[in-house]
Amino acid sequence: MAAKIKKGDKVVVLTGRDKGRSGEVVRVIPTERRAVVEGVNMVKRHQRQTKTQEAGIITKAAPLDLSNLAFADPKDGKPTRVGFKILDDGRKVRVAKRSGELIDG
Repeated sequence: MAAKIKKGDKVVVLTGRDKGRSGEVVRVIPTERRAVVEGVNMVKRHQRQTKTQEAGIITKAAPLDLSNLAFADPKDGKPTRVGFKILDDGRKVRVAKRSGELIDG
C-alpha cells in the first residue's frame, strides 16, 4: 500500500500533549506505524559518554503513532486527509482532500 505520510512532509499533530503543533517528518517507521516529527513530542534521555558524544541529559524527538498525525494542507496548513490520483501520464500522486492540491509532483 502506498504511504500517505512520508519523510519530509509537513504534518499537524491531532491528539496528545502536542495537539495543534506542526513540524516536518524526519523519519517514518512503517513496521511500527510510527513517525518522528521534528520539534514535536520531545523527551529527555540520559546519554552515556562515548568517543564521539559527551555524557549528560539530551532532548530528542520521540516517535508518534501515524494515526495521531495529519498531513498539513499545502494551501493553508490545516490538517487534511490524503487521497491518490492517477495522472494522464500514468503516475500515481498524492492529493490533499481539503483543497485538491497535488502533493507529489
